[in-house]
Amino acid sequence: MCDLDEGSNEDSMGRDSVKRISSKCMKCKESPALLIIRVGDAFCRNCFKEYFVHKFRAMLGKNRLVFPGEKVLLAVSGGPSSSSLLFQVQEGLSHKASKKLRFVPGIVHIEEGAACGKTLEERTKIVADLKSIFSTSGFPFVIVYLEEVFSLPSSVLQSIFSLPTEKDDLYKDAVAGFMQSCHTSVKKNLCHETVAQETTLTEDHTHASLLSTHAHANETSISAFRGKFPFSPEQTEAVKKLFASMKTLTAKEEMLQTLRKHLILYTARIKGYSKVMMGDSCTRLAVKLLANICLGRGAFLAMDTGFSDPRHGDITIIRPMREYSAKEIAFYNKLFGVPSVFTAGLNTKAPEKASIQHLTESFIVKLQADFPSTVSTIYRTSEKLNPRYSQTPADDKGTETCLLCSCVLGIELRDEASAFCAISISEELSQSKKPEGGQVSSSTMEECCAENKMETLESSGCSCQSRERRNTTPDFWSLLCYSCKLVVKDMTSLDLLPEYILEEANRRQRRTQIKREIQEYLLTSEDDADTAP
Repeated sequence: MCDLDEGSNEDSMGRDSVKRISSKCMKCKESPALLIIRVGDAFCRNCFKEYFVHKFRAMLGKNRLVFPGEKVLLAVSGGPSSSSLLFQVQEGLSHKASKKLRFVPGIVHIEEGAACGKTLEERTKIVADLKSIFSTSGFPFVIVYLEEVFSLPSSVLQSIFSLPTEKDDLYKDAVAGFMQSCHTSVKKNLCHETVAQETTLTEDHTHASLLSTHAHANETSISAFRGKFPFSPEQTEAVKKLFASMKTLTAKEEMLQTLRKHLILYTARIKGYSKVMMGDSCTRLAVKLLANICLGRGAFLAMDTGFSDPRHGDITIIRPMREYSAKEIAFYNKLFGVPSVFTAGLNTKAPEKASIQHLTESFIVKLQADFPSTVSTIYRTSEKLNPRYSQTPADDKGTETCLLCSCVLGIELRDEASAFCAISISEELSQSKKPEGGQVSSSTMEECCAENKMETLESSGCSCQSRERRNTTPDFWSLLCYSCKLVVKDMTSLDLLPEYILEEANRRQRRTQIKREIQEYLLTSEDDADTAP
């Protein structure tokens, strides 16, 4: 009887699955379902495309951060999510689109082969495949190599802030200005057309003129990347030494993400873009949320996983693909032939426990397979997060930003028994002090140099390289948030960092020193209140 019951259960489960797969589309109720996104959400081909496109347009329209005629830089890595982002923008600007997108896009790709150990031949092939995809889109594109971080200016780490204004008013003014420019161009170029044709061609002409102007401005820079590499072998070797100096894969992935963002910000600024679109999916953001908590970035989750990231001031990072799961993106790319290029990363073929990021991703993916609402639950939690502080210029409130991730350092900690305070006290106590005699024996010096311990003595008698690094580390740490401190601690030498980071660190240290010297001559808010009539 047990066997019969088990067999009957299996047959019923099989019939239920066949019935569910062969059911009608949940939207049109007519066409047979081609795929199932979630339990009970069956779509046909046409309805799934309409659903996918509507979600992308609704995300941009709801937030009203991308203004008409604004230049937006698309950060495309070649993976499924960023490739789908590029395809959505391309379709939104085509002639067949019912409601066309009104911004002017450009493409940037950060080539990271030097950090992943790829040869020049492998890197050349990947870049060639990406260029063919970018050329098909018709948008201006730039290929930036990771080696170029060693030629960046220190200004890339300086945030540019503006006075806050009402977002709705700005958006309405931008729409009015865009429509006025369209109306003017129509009168000049299409005076003999009908009113209906005039309205249609206005948008096409405006987008075409803006795209052609932007493409002409970037023609010189794009051609510079074709035919040769814009970096030297010494810079490639410097990248390899930088990542080889990090002991764990966790720190390597964090450093690579930081350098990649710096290159994207610098490219956006020199090319005149004010927005940067990232292709982070819902699945990727769920992994990022839990991984960042483990890495000590809990105070910055709202900006790291939210729709917009305004921490850099003049450049706003937005994530329009954050409503899509990895499964939805994979289905869309397969059904509609969205091309993508696979690029091996740092954690490719790595063990499951090789890094915190890789372990978190494996945990969420396995949990999602058994419980389909895992990713959506984590994602909905991230939507409710708000930053505990306001992003303001450092000169206004005396707050400083992290040297690497540009997050505010001066986060108020009301609880003296917090984990952060405990770690700070432990770090202070772990620094050994100079002995009373003031002299250091030769055996002690040999022990310090032989064991390569930076905490042994604080005496000028020791001259090993680890002693010199220890002298500069405390000042450098004061410019970093807790998460970035963990990355720096994992490095064997700070001298391997790109020059623009060290220059900005020295500039901030000199500024802090000068401010400390003139502190008694500065007026505070209390002094202003006392002197007020």
